[in-house]
Amino acid sequence: MFTSPIGHLIAKSPDPVLNRRGFLLVSAAAAGSGLALGIMVPGNGGAARAATAGTDTAVFNPFVRITPDNKVIVISKHLDKGQGAATGLATLVAEELDADWAQMQVEFAPANVALYANSAFGVQGTGGSSAIANSYLQYRKAGAAARAMLVSAAAAKWGVPAAGITVSKGSVTDGTNTATLGDLAEAASKRSVPAEPVLKDAKDFVFIGKSFPRLDSKAKTTAQPVFTQDVHLPDMVTAVVARSPRFGGKVTSFDTAAAKKIAGVVDVVQIPQGVAVLATSTWAAIQGREVLKVTWDDSAAEMRSTAALVTDYKKLAGTTGASVRKVGNAAAGLATAVKTIDAEFVFPFLAHAPMEPLNCVMQLKDAACTVWTGSQLQTVDQNITAAILGLRPEDVAINTLWAGGSFGRRGVYNSDYIAETAALVKAYGKPVPVKIVWTREDDIKGGYYRPMVVHHVKAGVTADGTIAGWQHRIVTQSIMAGTAFEAMAVKDGIDGTSIEGAGDSPYAIPNCEVELHSPKSGVPPLWWRSVGHSHTAYVMESVIDELATLAGKDPVEFRLGLLEKHPRHQGVLKLAAEKAGWGKAAAAPGVGRGVAVHESFNSFVAQVADVRIVDGKPKVDRVVCAVDCGVAVNPDNIAAQMQGGIGYGLGAILHSKITLKDGLVEQSNFDGYQVLRFDEMPEVDVYIVPSAEAPTGVGEPGVPPIGPAVSNAIAALTGKRIRELPFDLHKFEAARET
Repeated sequence: MFTSPIGHLIAKSPDPVLNRRGFLLVSAAAAGSGLALGIMVPGNGGAARAATAGTDTAVFNPFVRITPDNKVIVISKHLDKGQGAATGLATLVAEELDADWAQMQVEFAPANVALYANSAFGVQGTGGSSAIANSYLQYRKAGAAARAMLVSAAAAKWGVPAAGITVSKGSVTDGTNTATLGDLAEAASKRSVPAEPVLKDAKDFVFIGKSFPRLDSKAKTTAQPVFTQDVHLPDMVTAVVARSPRFGGKVTSFDTAAAKKIAGVVDVVQIPQGVAVLATSTWAAIQGREVLKVTWDDSAAEMRSTAALVTDYKKLAGTTGASVRKVGNAAAGLATAVKTIDAEFVFPFLAHAPMEPLNCVMQLKDAACTVWTGSQLQTVDQNITAAILGLRPEDVAINTLWAGGSFGRRGVYNSDYIAETAALVKAYGKPVPVKIVWTREDDIKGGYYRPMVVHHVKAGVTADGTIAGWQHRIVTQSIMAGTAFEAMAVKDGIDGTSIEGAGDSPYAIPNCEVELHSPKSGVPPLWWRSVGHSHTAYVMESVIDELATLAGKDPVEFRLGLLEKHPRHQGVLKLAAEKAGWGKAAAAPGVGRGVAVHESFNSFVAQVADVRIVDGKPKVDRVVCAVDCGVAVNPDNIAAQMQGGIGYGLGAILHSKITLKDGLVEQSNFDGYQVLRFDEMPEVDVYIVPSAEAPTGVGEPGVPPIGPAVSNAIAALTGKRIRELPFDLHKFEAARET
């Protein structure tokens, strides 16, 4: 998502201002009264106290609680939307606490920026593949502090020196006396909190670096975790909203007569985002919306089709843009080239399409608001809800629930679907719980999207096979422009999320120029899994691969020569190539092999793909992936995230696209917006580079390299370079073109 602190962008007491889609924007101001990035909150006698806890649960600090029946409850400040953050944070606590894995449990933290801020953002939230990276020492210290307090309590109880007490697998002993963590918890929670608890040496790790079952696996297979759609409260009403079919459209008039005749419909209410139908069930609300008559004003709406947008973008790509990077003289360098490339790449809008569509439950009662949802940016959601309802942020309680995917969609700068729920709660005016449900069609046809992008690259090689020059123009909407983050995230007209991965490429290119155009569009953009890297990696690695071919050099060796000052890039590239058998014969006749390497979110990933052409379409048989993400907290979960990223990225490059016709989105569900099918998922082998570096992200870095690795494999097999995505737009021949 983003890596800059954004705490000062969230308002303490913002004036409600609605943008063109009816969603709240907040002015820039500091959030809360400050950030507590340590592990303790002073209480009576200096004992640690978390935000909330049951009366029978011992609270050691904001992150660790222990129950009398010997359960260790880790308070996760991060949303777990399937990526395994909850298990990762529990691993860090279990390591320093010397707990038994069987006693570990996780609960989500309440909205409280002072206790639970993401140190990468400055607000409480999850994104940018930052969960473990920003929590690594914080949660280890929380576990170590709790352990020290337990040992202190045991020493006092048994009358023995603390130095003679050991803790292992949740058992505390001095060799004579033995107790569980639960036995000692109440007394231990009253002990002084160590200011700087001693952390383990890496050689003594029991959990970190090992693979343990995820804490949510068994629960999810037995339907135990509560998702927002599972929330059913007394007197609750459920709503769906009729929104403009075009971006920027507004309600002119509406007729509620037919909708109110549907059994179960209780009311029809206009809100800034559209017209909401409230009912006693989701199905009744949907039926009511189907017969609701709304007239829309499209005078300010986006009316262009995809073809027109692409034409406009390509025209811009032929003109000088804002300078992002300038090294040497690209034009002069290109003049010395003996072989050149002039390539134009087109990337479509992409929907996030998480498994669980958007939803939120909210109740306003007695001047206080309670929210139930899979909140990804709790501080943003809390402040925007408070502003709409005229409350103080501390009067808005957020119960973060499990979420069925996000890929960026739930972490919205304007809290769109949560703000929509707040607007409806305010308009409805009754103190009952209100649930808003988005259907998949609602989100795919009227949500937020990875922006459409056009790249234009001119590059060439000299007679000795070195890169002579590189001219690169990127045309895409700014994600940050028009949001509360613009002042901080857009510098000199350049949105860093538009050019990441290209403007900061590690390749040693002596004459390189990168420029950016940021055209306006009514289609709302949003960060999508791996953000700008999702398209810049494809272009960089495709062009580098083609230059290697023009230079008559091996693609791996060519890259290694350009990465001499970047050993971690080289490390994953060499490992992936070795494990894939690069340079040896392909696994079978008719198999093409391609490679790509890319850094994103401070992690380094290389992938080698084996691809066949079957009935004119690419079939990816195998992907070998090497990742360097610093200390591997849970290798199995890292492998799962690489596999998931590869699957997600494959679906996008093979099939997915959002297209417009006269401003209307043409796709509505998985029949038109196709994602990867089970039978298309390749065999994936993941290798993790051993490292003592601080942990870095794994949720997104698996996505960027897969597109170019597959594309380069197709080029190796057929001679055809794919420059317009998705691949479904093309027909491939199995034999190499002459």
